[in-house]
Amino acid sequence: SQASFEEDSQKQPAVGHWKPLMPSKGSKEEPETGCQDAGGVDETQSTEQLNVSRLRSSSVEIREKGSEFLKEELHKAQKELKLKDKECERLSKVREQLEQELEELTASLFEEAHKMVREANTKQAASEKQLREARGKIDMLQAEVTALKTLVITSTPSSPNRELHPQLQSPSKAVFRKGHGRNKSTSSAMVSAASQNVTPEPVSHECKEVDSILFAEFQAWKESPTLDKSCSFLDRIYREDVGPCLDFTKQELSELVRVAVEQNTLTIEPVASQTLPVVKVSAEECGGPKKCALSGLPRICKHRIMLGDSGNYYYISPSCRARITAVCNFFTYIRYIQQGLVRQDVELMYWEVMRLRREMSLAKLGFYPNEM
Repeated sequence: SQASFEEDSQKQPAVGHWKPLMPSKGSKEEPETGCQDAGGVDETQSTEQLNVSRLRSSSVEIREKGSEFLKEELHKAQKELKLKDKECERLSKVREQLEQELEELTASLFEEAHKMVREANTKQAASEKQLREARGKIDMLQAEVTALKTLVITSTPSSPNRELHPQLQSPSKAVFRKGHGRNKSTSSAMVSAASQNVTPEPVSHECKEVDSILFAEFQAWKESPTLDKSCSFLDRIYREDVGPCLDFTKQELSELVRVAVEQNTLTIEPVASQTLPVVKVSAEECGGPKKCALSGLPRICKHRIMLGDSGNYYYISPSCRARITAVCNFFTYIRYIQQGLVRQDVELMYWEVMRLRREMSLAKLGFYPNEM
């Protein structure tokens, strides 16, 4: 501002014409003329001095105002600079906080990722272990199925293999155990069907002819095997064989035995020399070693039955046992057919069913082997 002021003062035109006070050499003017002009010169000089003093005072004022203005601007700039410093400091803190949060988040993400990897490895190891166990079980089940198929093929109710079926041994050769010895009707046929064969000649020497009606019913059932007795094949066998064979004097107990045989929950076991005491039922209901619970007649009972897991035992005579085991053998064989375990020709399976029906017919008429 001061520089502009000085520049303006230099550009400003002169107020008056400056004249020399003393005449120069060679001047032709007369002394009187200089005396006359002396008063006008003094006035001019005073005016010029006054203007110069005014200019100087105005210059000083301008300098002071400019200085004050600059101070104010400097003060404003310093305030703005302080505010910007504070803002920079705040932004720096925010950046540091964000960087710290980002580091913590990254660390937590890495930790979570490592944790997930560890859990995945643990689950994978557990899954592999379960897979190995499952494969082992599958192999074991396949081996059991193969053995069962071999057992069915090599040992059928018509020609059982006594070495594969220890329960088919005669009671005199069986080793009695104390307590409950249980043999399910499906896993073991309870008694050898061959041991019940009372015909003196082998079956292969007999003359036989296929009944067309019975064979057609069996073929229809074989295409879709089921244990529903509403089908014509099983309905006929229930009416002609199963029903009469399990029809005992004690009707209520007979019905319970029939249901247990159908549901495969009947257990037959030999009576040891020292039998356990029977609970929950009276002696009259369960019979005893010398009284059959199904017929109610005094008979020597070498076996007893249990229906399901009731814990109640019923003593049965050899004749009743033969009738029950004949029905169990029939149901065992048709269950094998239903499960696809019998790989034979349809006609051979039909004749095996007919043989089992004959065993039931003989048993219900009172025929049974001596070892019963």
